[in-house]
Amino acid sequence: MTMTSGARELDAASLRRTHPPETLGFGSTAEVQPLEDPSRRQRELTEPIENEHIAPAVRGCRVVAAELCEKRRPPGLSIALAKPGAIWSGGLGLADIEAATAADADTVYLWFSMTKLVTATAVMQLVERGKLDLDSPVRHLVPEFPKNGARVTTRHLLSHSAGLANPIPIGWIRPADAPAEPLDLFTARLLKKHQRLRARPGGRASYSNLGFLVLGEVIQAASGIPYCDYVREQVLEPLGMTSTDFAYRKDMAPRAATGYHPRFDISAPLLRVMTPTGTFDHHVGRFWALSRFCVEGAPYGGLIGSVADAARFLDLHVDPAAHPRVLSKEAVAAMQQTTAHGRRLDVGLGWFRRHRDPENGSRYWEHLGGGGGFFNVMRIYPERRLGLVAMGNATSWDHLKLLRAATQGGV
Repeated sequence: MTMTSGARELDAASLRRTHPPETLGFGSTAEVQPLEDPSRRQRELTEPIENEHIAPAVRGCRVVAAELCEKRRPPGLSIALAKPGAIWSGGLGLADIEAATAADADTVYLWFSMTKLVTATAVMQLVERGKLDLDSPVRHLVPEFPKNGARVTTRHLLSHSAGLANPIPIGWIRPADAPAEPLDLFTARLLKKHQRLRARPGGRASYSNLGFLVLGEVIQAASGIPYCDYVREQVLEPLGMTSTDFAYRKDMAPRAATGYHPRFDISAPLLRVMTPTGTFDHHVGRFWALSRFCVEGAPYGGLIGSVADAARFLDLHVDPAAHPRVLSKEAVAAMQQTTAHGRRLDVGLGWFRRHRDPENGSRYWEHLGGGGGFFNVMRIYPERRLGLVAMGNATSWDHLKLLRAATQGGV
């Protein structure tokens, strides 16, 4: 590892004002802490939450999360909020219904497409280090890229404006104990099937998982090391994300949430056919309980980890001055600039947002991440210097209600 987290000193006096834990807590674990000690464990709920600036958002989230988990939509939720100088994280509900395992800030979930933000961050890091040019043709680094895409650049891939197809990724999973297919072979096979560009490069944005698989290849070519190794060494480790990886490590597996999909949803029969045998394992009440699996194609959706770790990554994009050795504030700001427009979305470099902002003028950027059994959201409000990440163990749940609660809390 060649970098550290770019720690900063905090004014302890600014964290002194406390709030009664019973008005803020999720019933499992919670923390508000300086970020210069990445290994510090979660505080018990009985300790006070000390940052007056983040407390209103925590209270708002707590009320809505309790409502959602009471209805098991989803069964369990882990949530974190970040403001400059502090992170709060906690959980509510059940990580596993049958085992009655509580969800908390250390519960491990599949990230799915939230991984794209980490991939985009790694790309920008290589640009800053002079190893990659955002506006050079991708084919210089990825020879198997379609010949008719000679004008496609890394910037186009980051902003979903390369014109690439978006093949349905339902079957892009494997049992947790099965080895991953090499990224170059997986990507080359998909590119061979989807040679034709759907649109002019640099035109209208159209979401593409395939584009982020290609970005993984770009990272490998520019850095000279495998994608997963680069992300671990240059993004996860410097930020202290010790419970996040591309597989269920032995230290992570005991904390893994079970994913749940509604039994009577119209998509259930199709998903059972299109996923590996045994993925839809058994019934638990009105749910299918899914067996543990990993996502094939790490750069587009392969991360697995805790919300406490995700909050550290979130903090990089809320308070970049605190992490200068990971990514500069200029690079973070560039990622949050509109680069392309789609039918419904404005797209930055990794981030996106809806055209019509429903939150009373609060500008935001976000990325969702969902698949069978899990749904997550990571959102930042640049003007408020606030970020939220929420991870739940059901295929869908009302994340917008939770987000509204966070911002209407007066932050």
